[in-house]
Parts: sequence; C-alpha cells; structure tokens
Amino acid sequence: MGEVTLRRRLDPVLQTDVYEVKLGDEFLMSSVFTVAEVELARLGLAAVAADEADGWDVVVGGLGLGYTARAALEDPRVRSLHVVEAVEAVISWQVRGLLPGAAELVDDPRTVLTCADFFELAGGAGFAPEAGPKRWHAVLLDIDHSPHHLLDDAHADFYSAAGLRQLAAQLHPGGVFALWSDDPPDEPFLAVLREVFAVADANVVRFANHLTGSTSTNTVYVATVS
Repeated sequence: MGEVTLRRRLDPVLQTDVYEVKLGDEFLMSSVFTVAEVELARLGLAAVAADEADGWDVVVGGLGLGYTARAALEDPRVRSLHVVEAVEAVISWQVRGLLPGAAELVDDPRTVLTCADFFELAGGAGFAPEAGPKRWHAVLLDIDHSPHHLLDDAHADFYSAAGLRQLAAQLHPGGVFALWSDDPPDEPFLAVLREVFAVADANVVRFANHLTGSTSTNTVYVATVS
C-alpha cells in the first residue's frame, strides 16, 4: 500500500510533541486527534452483552498509535487483547518504545501483538489460528478511512454482508463488532450491518479541532450479534 512512516514534531500552537503516521503522502493518524479512537474501544465494549465470569477476549484490528488498544486494556473485564497489525514496523514502534504509552501496552500480559492481515484472518482461519476455532467478545476495527474510503481495494469484500457474516460467526452470542470511520454515518452501510447483526447503530463522536478552530466528527459503528 506504500511506505509507512512515523514522525514526531513540535506543534507550534499546542506547544507539545505530536506523533503522526503517514502512508506515502497521506496522513493516517495523529496523536492530537484520538478521541474517536478511544471511543471505539469504550463504545464497543460497553455494548457487549456476554456475561463471562472469566473475562472477555478482544481483537483490535489496526494498531496505529495504540490508543484504541490501550483504552480497551483499561476495561477490567478484558482478559486478553489480540492486536492484528499488517505492518511490522508499526508493531516495532511500540516494542521499541518510540511512542508515548508504548510500555503500558506492550508490557501488559493480556496483550498479544500479531503481524498479519486483519481482513484475511476475518474471512479465513480466525484471529488466533494456532489456538483452533475461537470466538471473541468484541472486535474493534480501525484500519480504513471508512467502509467506502479504503486504504486498499482488496478490503472491500469485508464490508459486504457476506464478509461481515464471516466476522459475526467468530463472535460469542452478545458479542460486538465496532468500527471507526472518518466519514459521517452511512445509511447504506448501516443497512448492511442490520442485515447481519441483531442490532447496529452509528455513534457520532465530536472533538475539538485546533486546526480549523471548530468541532470535527468521526463515526463509530457498533453492531451486536444475538
């Protein structure tokens, strides 16, 4: 998909170090705008209806700067966190401690970092193939910009009803699929989610944007299996 780079710069307005990830010339994420990444974990886990005395097993698709994964670890009900990231360098940034909060994520015994294609695992052997067939309590996904604005056209099949059914089959009853999107709520995609899942909603997450001097929004879709 192109060269992935991490850069740190001093923001002259905020007077703080900002960490940014780029894919080629395209910005993927910034440590300035993390509200929706955190809400992806909080909204997704809040919707889990499974009652497991031993805790929940959670998948995060896309590691990025680690905000979604760390937010998931803040929930004491999470007993294991499997992070699936396609780019080895992104995992290396965390392991080498190049990002704030990296040790908090990497040193947590619940964390498993896997270098693999999330979309292949979602439609194939599963997110922990070495353990055999396994179900999850939540899958939190933040890779593409939106269900229609993709980093790679090969991801498109995942967002179809057939692709989402393959994912839903890997969830426990009451389990949740949550998805971050940079676009406003998309009614056609919501219709696809509601075709596959028992309940599906789009949550608009608002946050201050110092670059525009106004408020920006992201969307977090939350879908629950019966």
